[in-house]
Amino acid sequence: MDHRDILTDAARRPLDAATLVLKDIDEATLHTMPGGTGNSIAWLAWHAARQLDVQLAELNGKPTVWEAGNWSATMGVNRGPVDFGFGDTAEEVAALRVTEPALLRDYLELCTVALVAHIASLSAEDLDEIVDESWEPPVSHGVRLVSIIDDAAAHLGQAAYARGLVEGWSLGF
Repeated sequence: MDHRDILTDAARRPLDAATLVLKDIDEATLHTMPGGTGNSIAWLAWHAARQLDVQLAELNGKPTVWEAGNWSATMGVNRGPVDFGFGDTAEEVAALRVTEPALLRDYLELCTVALVAHIASLSAEDLDEIVDESWEPPVSHGVRLVSIIDDAAAHLGQAAYARGLVEGWSLGF
């Protein structure tokens, strides 16, 4: 199997999860913070897409999807081009409100399309390029891609769990 095939498959999985988690969700469930301080489903879906978008822009040198598509205005979320919520307080999580769950999925879909296009452009040698020397060992392009995908998948798994806590929902398996 080619490296692009396996990375592309992995890159699409968070979008599949988001599609399930956000389907037929009501606004109250979308914004409920489990335990009063846990991350809401809206915040988790937004953060999954934003971290992907910001980190991909750092890798490919292109503007974020957030900036290019004016998603701050579209979603009504006043966050800058590189703000993806890392370190948000419970108050900041609660302040993130999105009235249309489909917008979260649509934004993640565009970020996923950008990620898949980036993956398609990479040679096996490109994956070995060091992109961050501040870590020990230094982080390669390939390792950063896996990290971006893993973070999105983890947060959407948390969103599924949160929906289960809030309304007894399950993936149906």
